[in-house]
Amino acid sequence: MAPTQIGVSLQFDWTVIIGVMPELLRGAGVTLYITAGGLLGGLTLGLFIGLLRAYAPKFVNALAFAYVEAIRGTPIVVQVMFIYFALPLLIGLRVDPMTAAFTAIIINASAYIAEIVRGAFLSVPNGLKEAGLAMGLPMWKVLVFVLGPVAFRRLIPPLGNQCIVSLKDTSLFIVIGVGELTRTGQEIMATNFKAVEVWAAVAVLYLIMTGFLSAALRFTERRAKIL
Repeated sequence: MAPTQIGVSLQFDWTVIIGVMPELLRGAGVTLYITAGGLLGGLTLGLFIGLLRAYAPKFVNALAFAYVEAIRGTPIVVQVMFIYFALPLLIGLRVDPMTAAFTAIIINASAYIAEIVRGAFLSVPNGLKEAGLAMGLPMWKVLVFVLGPVAFRRLIPPLGNQCIVSLKDTSLFIVIGVGELTRTGQEIMATNFKAVEVWAAVAVLYLIMTGFLSAALRFTERRAKIL
């Protein structure tokens, strides 16, 4: 009997990528949708909590600190699974996968953005705040018109980094069946078994999205230096 030779030929089939690209682009659209909506909510909540961390009385500051530490101390995948699986058992509140994904991004991003905001505002020289108050401005006007523009320039780099992190975190929502890019790639691979081509295409799409965010961040930094 002639010996059996087993050979593995790895051929990258570009036609596979072309065929599945429409589905992957739809998944990427879902990824961007969750990221944009979640970050909008996370930025709003994080700005509020960050200002509490910086300027609120001790008791309120302690509550804000406890929130930030609780969220930053747990993985986002645990948070989204708690929202999706545990809340129905605890309080009878059922949410669909997309709502759970949005909520998880908002909650997770807000904790990190809160610390970014706190650090940016506290890094502004205290003399600016005292000067604004000495002019008779209420505290909210001092925050918005005196400290805000200076703090904004300083929070751009870490805030941009958080946007990229949140975008990549959406891939973890595969655990609850959200049809984002990673989930779409997994479903496609399960039907055609072309792991190399599918995951290469998924990786490139993530690189394009994060590259666009990085470019937007660099542009915003340049503009902020001019203003």
